[in-house]
Amino acid sequence: MSDVVEGVRATLESLYRSESRQVLATLIRLLGDFDLAEDALQEAFTAALEQWPRDGVPGNPRAWLISAGRFKAIDALRRRARFDSSAAEIAERLQAAVADRDEEGLEDDRLRLIFTCCHPALAPEAQVAMTLREVCGLTTEEIARAFLATPPAVAQRIVRAKKKIRDARIPYVVPSKEDLPHRLDAVLRTVYLVFNEGYSASFGESVTRHDLCAEAIRLGRLLAELLPDPEALGLLALMVLHDSRRAARVSPAGELVLLEDQDRSLWDGGQIREGTALVARAFASGQVGTYAIQAAIAAAHARARSSAATDWVQIVSLYDMLLAADPSSVVALNRAVAVAMRDGPQAGLELIEEILGRGELVNYHLAHAARAELCRRLGRTAEARASYERALGLARQEPERRFLGRRLAELG
Repeated sequence: MSDVVEGVRATLESLYRSESRQVLATLIRLLGDFDLAEDALQEAFTAALEQWPRDGVPGNPRAWLISAGRFKAIDALRRRARFDSSAAEIAERLQAAVADRDEEGLEDDRLRLIFTCCHPALAPEAQVAMTLREVCGLTTEEIARAFLATPPAVAQRIVRAKKKIRDARIPYVVPSKEDLPHRLDAVLRTVYLVFNEGYSASFGESVTRHDLCAEAIRLGRLLAELLPDPEALGLLALMVLHDSRRAARVSPAGELVLLEDQDRSLWDGGQIREGTALVARAFASGQVGTYAIQAAIAAAHARARSSAATDWVQIVSLYDMLLAADPSSVVALNRAVAVAMRDGPQAGLELIEEILGRGELVNYHLAHAARAELCRRLGRTAEARASYERALGLARQEPERRFLGRRLAELG
């Protein structure tokens, strides 16, 4: 019997990782209440642990969990009805309406959830925190570490956002096609933040978190299908093209591998073809924005058979376009690195020192790592060492820290 229980426990742990966010999104749609849905989700998994060893794992575990969570919520509402008559009415209405609503399925519940979490009535930092917590399942502590905030501050942000959604009666729907363009920017930004956290984890032992990348790409596909706006296509292209390099970005030992050193035979050709075609569709519209331009840069890298064969003239030209559309210091830093590849390390170093001199990226470890690398290539060892040490002091991801440590050791 214990083997059966352990097997069910392992199945449920796997299901929790793969299905809990989808189950939660559907429960929020059915129940219309974040907190009630989260309680129902936990109770559904608890009920499964009790019943499945006896009855067997159902053929459609997700549907079982949704149904169990729904009835647990109805029970909770009926218990509340002793003190609040409206709870009984909600429970009855919910039970009566469930059959019809379960037949819906053309629109994805997680897409509804992300548009709700990114509603313009919520502050931008609350939109991101809500999306990472409710859509992606990150813990409050993980969100706090990713965005340099304290767990209590993030928790308060999420509580206030849920209260705002409830009090303002923000609908749990995908906006109409007329309203979608006005709501899309915030959603695209949030999806990209989720992808970035997965593609280059801001802390911890791993370079990447594939679960976050996969979820962001899945949401990107839904958005591009729902509204094939050039920027939605561009963002999907960008994520797919970056993800195509996943297998080559980390060595078998878990160490970071730079783009120029990657084994390009490990890149995913299917994703590169998909991403390149999406870039072409976005540019054919004649209205490209920052995501499409970044995707075009990623496509240029993907086309190169080796680092030496990279078309740096085209890439710098695309960075010029990107800098005009988004004159940020990070874009300027990336352009400086591309200029270094096109015109030599001295040209890139002068641009980076100008950026650092403005003070905007003094606490950004990649700026110091880029300066260190160009100083190393120029033979300015002492300056390279100082910049690597500065980058190491700021980096929080362990593989990046080990990489920077190796570079320092190589300098002697």
